[in-house]
Amino acid sequence: MSLVRPLSWGRRYLMCRPENFRVDYAINPWMDVDAPVDAELALDQWETLAATLESAGATIERIDPLPGNPDMVYAMNYGFVDGDHVAISSFRYDERRPEAEAAEWWFGELGYRASRIADAGRGAFEAGDAFVVGDRLLVAAGPRTDLATHQVLADVFGVRVASVGVVHPALYHLDLSFCPLDETRAIVAPSAWDAEGWRTVRALVPQPLVISAAEAFTFCANSVVVDDVVVMPAGVPPRVARQLERWGFTVATVDVSELHKAGGSIRCMTLPLDTSLDAARVTAPSGAQEAGALAG
Repeated sequence: MSLVRPLSWGRRYLMCRPENFRVDYAINPWMDVDAPVDAELALDQWETLAATLESAGATIERIDPLPGNPDMVYAMNYGFVDGDHVAISSFRYDERRPEAEAAEWWFGELGYRASRIADAGRGAFEAGDAFVVGDRLLVAAGPRTDLATHQVLADVFGVRVASVGVVHPALYHLDLSFCPLDETRAIVAPSAWDAEGWRTVRALVPQPLVISAAEAFTFCANSVVVDDVVVMPAGVPPRVARQLERWGFTVATVDVSELHKAGGSIRCMTLPLDTSLDAARVTAPSGAQEAGALAG
């Protein structure tokens, strides 16, 4: 059994209680406006998730939900945090754009410095498409994030960016096909990416746990790791759970099936607040650099 080399981040998260959760529109293949949603069950499942994360050793911060924003429970998409600096997402769809305003206010109240990717005028960026992996910021280009925003992120943060093309419509965010586990391992679903993207990931992840598209549809790659505990949605394929345990991880499962109805799972509901891009840094971002990047 190999020893787990824990990630340097993943112990502090921002979450939003799904008080307004429902499926009123369809902006991804999982959403069915005609399917019933049990709002009370969604709340219970979310509370169980938060408690499970805290039991694993994570700290949970909470943002107040905005009325009329049913997808606000998917906090991962608000922005990408680098220390005390956050790049606020530029959502692809109008339905989610008020969430960016709420998140910017929340971060501002805590003294974070915010960069608005929307101000760059180079398209969409959603933070569920970005992870720090080794000495790179790995960012998807696909249904929810435009390739042109990768250079904006590189300039804003002063980091090396590696791009991965997401081509599967149902695995529309990178966090549905990629889950960092520790410093050398990740759950990966290469069927979600183009060939060049898979080559990029293989160069960054020495020990990938490769899953099929069918396995990815269980949302098992949309999991959260707190040190050596992998918090996963119920229904994780047994093969995946066994491999994680062989590597020395503890698997904790939570039923969040009601939240799956809008196309998100555990990672989607948790925005890591303790991420740092120091390992990927090329230059220290200055006010001038940020202004230039965001001016387009």
